[in-house]
Amino acid sequence: MIDAEEVRRRTEHVKQRITEAGGDISRVGIVAVTKGFDSSAVDAAARAGLAMVGENYAQELHRKWHEISAATKETVAVHFIGRLQSNKVRQLAGVVDVWQSVDRLRLVSEIARHDPGAAIFVQLNVGGSAGQGGSPPDEAASVVVAARREGLNVAGCMAIGPQGSPREIETAFSEVARFADDHDLEHRCMGMSADLEAAVRAGSTMVRIGTALFGSRPL
Repeated sequence: MIDAEEVRRRTEHVKQRITEAGGDISRVGIVAVTKGFDSSAVDAAARAGLAMVGENYAQELHRKWHEISAATKETVAVHFIGRLQSNKVRQLAGVVDVWQSVDRLRLVSEIARHDPGAAIFVQLNVGGSAGQGGSPPDEAASVVVAARREGLNVAGCMAIGPQGSPREIETAFSEVARFADDHDLEHRCMGMSADLEAAVRAGSTMVRIGTALFGSRPL
């Protein structure tokens, strides 16, 4: 079981890190990444005042959704942040509030079909790793155009930071921020437990935090 009071204390520390990096905590949201933890992590996040939770795997999310309390379901918005197979969209429609990892046209079509008008983030690949998913910034514009044409709400973009020095990470995140500005996107979701400071300095409006809130994931 995840200790909700400990999550609350850790949340305050994350907020302090955001502030010390120059961010305005009223403008930088925290997505509590509950991947790998049991459903008590979702309830603990809600009790700690966190309004967004992030999940990476369709089956894991589906299981947790049936275990968490009704009060938690009303409190938190579910962000799907992992690589998403098109054939899982139907299963998750009605549970996911924001589809964050949209990186190809087929996925746009599936979401528009099963969750019309849904909020999505277009995922950019600025780390150079194919395993992370995402479209290169020069190709992602077509995903934005297609999603808007399909009637989806393109609310932002997201990215996973590259491996490298703080300067290299911040440079990559700055590219994400420019993409958001160029395409009139409100949110740029970038930064995790290890690199949130670089992301905030580059203009992140949303960070995805797991271990800094819940500790090491179970093996």
